[in-house]
Amino acid sequence: MKSGFKLVFITLPVAAIGAGVLAYMVATRPPPAQLELAERTTPVRIIETQMQSVAPKVTGFGLVAPARSFEAIAQVGGTVEYVNPDLVKGEILPAGAVLLRLSQADFTLAIAQANANIRATQARLAELAVSEENQAAALAIENEALALKTASLARTETLFAGGTVSQSALDTARSTHLAQRQKVLGIQSGLALLPTQREVQMEQIAVYQANLETATLNLERTELTLPFAARVASVSVEVGQYLSPGKTSAVLDGIAMAEIQAQISVAAMRTFLQTARPEGAEFAADPTLMTKVLQDLDLGASIHMSLGQEVVTWQASVDRISDTIDQKTGTLGVILQVDTAYSGASPGERPPLTKGMFVEATLSATPVNGIIIPRTAIRNGQLMFVDDESRLALISVTPFLVQDAIAVITKGLDEGMRIVVSDLSPVIPGMLLDPIQDSELMARLTREGRAQ
Repeated sequence: MKSGFKLVFITLPVAAIGAGVLAYMVATRPPPAQLELAERTTPVRIIETQMQSVAPKVTGFGLVAPARSFEAIAQVGGTVEYVNPDLVKGEILPAGAVLLRLSQADFTLAIAQANANIRATQARLAELAVSEENQAAALAIENEALALKTASLARTETLFAGGTVSQSALDTARSTHLAQRQKVLGIQSGLALLPTQREVQMEQIAVYQANLETATLNLERTELTLPFAARVASVSVEVGQYLSPGKTSAVLDGIAMAEIQAQISVAAMRTFLQTARPEGAEFAADPTLMTKVLQDLDLGASIHMSLGQEVVTWQASVDRISDTIDQKTGTLGVILQVDTAYSGASPGERPPLTKGMFVEATLSATPVNGIIIPRTAIRNGQLMFVDDESRLALISVTPFLVQDAIAVITKGLDEGMRIVVSDLSPVIPGMLLDPIQDSELMARLTREGRAQ
């Protein structure tokens, strides 16, 4: 009875009052404000395109070697009697320095012998001249005697014909005449042989003169001198040692010029040539034609070596291409020359470019003008940019040059375009963007482009 009373007189009235209040609040409450749908913007980092000159480059690595080397090879044999005290490994010797000297006794004797032979032959020539004079005088006398004998024979024959003299007297006259003719012929034969004898002696003098010149030349060869300034690489000779002909006593490396055979991949070289001179790319695998192509391009070259935090640079020139391609690495050797290998060296600051250094070589061609962008901004051959309505647009591009972290575009882009450098996902053409200028990236690209 009490529960029913509470339900009718307390609970139901309170519930009715609450429902009325709720109905009143709902009826009198203003409708909710309606928001208009707005397009969502996506923030992106951008750079504005600008033209810049960039030099195509290709790099390789190699070891430094001297452009000229001198091997002190003995041309004559002999005992070493002098060795330059500075002929020690690592020492630098000037041009014209005497490296070593062999004993000259044997060669001095050979010169004296050759001179003596020449004088003896000249004396024989003088003897022949005197003999010729004597025989000529004797021939004149014998000719007079022959004339007398001939006249006597004629008289005897006349008398014999007249019966005055006997046959034996005629035979005696004829025999005397023949004997005299024999004397004249003997002298004439001797005189005829004198020119040949003189010619033999002259030839003998020529032989002895050649021996003298050989001995004199060998005497000069006993002293080995350095034809150009060089650094001693190795020494294998001592005082008192017998040095055989053809044996190397020392090896010296020239310091005026250094060479570096930089190993560059054939693919990289081909790309480099396509950029520097497209018609030269077809010669990328032919060393002979490649050398001419590179020389015609008038390339710049430099050598770099890292010394801790510092990089030392030498200017170089392209000289030639190696005759073969390395079959193991597939690289082509480009030989560079540096004519300042030792000049400008400073102890503790700038070392000389010496043999065996491992260095980086860079070839550069004529700069090209184009728009520089990060190479990572190109995706599947397309570039994202912000159009005039701040919406995403795509454009297909083909880089003329891709080098390190940058790509150079020469066609298809205008200056002032806003290139998207952020990673967007998903990429929806026409989506609204909130472009934010990436000044730091642009400054870095500009620096890299100038460095190239």
